[in-house]
Amino acid sequence: MSELRLSKFIADCGIASRRKAEELIADGRVTVNGKQIREQGIKINPIKDEVKVDGKLLELQKTKTYLAFHKPRGILSTMTDPEGRPCLGDFFDSREARLFHVGRLDKDSEGLILLSNDGQWAQEMAHPSFEISKRYQVLLDRPLASSDFRKIRSGVELEDGMVKVKEASGQGRSVTLEIHEGRNQIIRRLMGELGYEVERLLRDRIGSISLGELPAGRWRHLNESETRTS
Repeated sequence: MSELRLSKFIADCGIASRRKAEELIADGRVTVNGKQIREQGIKINPIKDEVKVDGKLLELQKTKTYLAFHKPRGILSTMTDPEGRPCLGDFFDSREARLFHVGRLDKDSEGLILLSNDGQWAQEMAHPSFEISKRYQVLLDRPLASSDFRKIRSGVELEDGMVKVKEASGQGRSVTLEIHEGRNQIIRRLMGELGYEVERLLRDRIGSISLGELPAGRWRHLNESETRTS
């Protein structure tokens, strides 16, 4: 096997995404052949070199897992929670493969979230450069005015930058929004800027992957076409 970048090897072992792997390296939590590594970009031989994270020896995942999960409302988008609150990990604790979530939904939102042990794929699905769109079904506290529809389509300025929506449609209190962005609570903040409160927020599509009729709290394996990022 040819040499791999250390961060990619960590991701391929199912420990974390490429970005998170780089953070682990920077934090000094990674050793190669007993030597602590903080430098980004170094390459290792997956067969000969011994890589550990927090003292745990890493091995390449033999089987890649890709799942679509319908996150219920009230569930944290994390695999563990130190306070013991309900989280994604509660639904997957019996699986042998170590999974991590791709992106997140806030506690009060529901719908499609992806999980995998393939760090490279997770990085591509989450990275803004791939412009993978996400679709949301939004229920507001009152009907959305036509003037605000126009504002959404032209872009709304928030404190951390402009929000540009790819598609916006709907009638009355029900609105469908498609967006490339993944900023924290971006839909809720967008609607709040326009004076609306979001009563329900459901994500039903990420790229070509649809939630479909998947019940809350259940998951399914992705097919081959759904795992393609290009």
